Amino acid sequence: MGQYKSSLILLGAFLAIGLTMSGYFIGQTMYNGKVALNTAEAKGLAERTVEADEADWRINFSISWKGDKELASYYSKAEENQKTIIDLLKENGLKESEIDSGLIDYSKREFRNKEQILVDTKHYLNGSIKVTTKNVKIIKGIRAKVNKLITQGIAIDNGTPSYHFTKLNDIKPEMLSEATKNARVAANEFAKNANVEVGGIRSAVQGTFIVRDQGESYGDSRKIMKNVRIVTTIRFYLTESI
Repeated sequence: MGQYKSSLILLGAFLAIGLTMSGYFIGQTMYNGKVALNTAEAKGLAERTVEADEADWRINFSISWKGDKELASYYSKAEENQKTIIDLLKENGLKESEIDSGLIDYSKREFRNKEQILVDTKHYLNGSIKVTTKNVKIIKGIRAKVNKLITQGIAIDNGTPSYHFTKLNDIKPEMLSEATKNARVAANEFAKNANVEVGGIRSAVQGTFIVRDQGESYGDSRKIMKNVRIVTTIRFYLTESI
């Protein structure tokens, strides 16, 4: 019995020790009536570097004019600009199925004097083309070419692409297994110094998978390269070493 208590004292001394590479360890003695139940809690970390496998990109274009000039001719010009943009996208590797041409919307703004008399009208035609593709690496080069259409008189708002990693479920099992193993490594590292051994799992909390742009502390859509991280919390049974 004295040796058992000594082991518990030693175990408590190691509770203040910090992190290992794969996790950290917290020992705890739980009492159920008169029976002492020793457990150890450890956090296990798993990380992966992955590439985005899908990109979303929106290109807006517009035409505006003042006065009562005929709408039809400007609408035809907007359709020509739309076709020019789409042709450029296809010529540089995007498929028709990856391009959503959208609609061309019309709106106007009226200008009135102090007497509320209409003095002028400005008309707008706005179009939007959305790209969704798995070929994420070609987007950067195509964006640069789209920008050059400005020199042809096309007013373009070249949106920032969003890059997404959609295959998280494919790597979850392996990462969870690794995190669990690292938690046990952390528990073993500290428990051996307290003359106890790590047994089976009493309880486990998975934690949340976190995806971040590589090198960033927040955000997951601006870069192709991503970091995936998971921390599991595992409570192990402890037994006294013989």
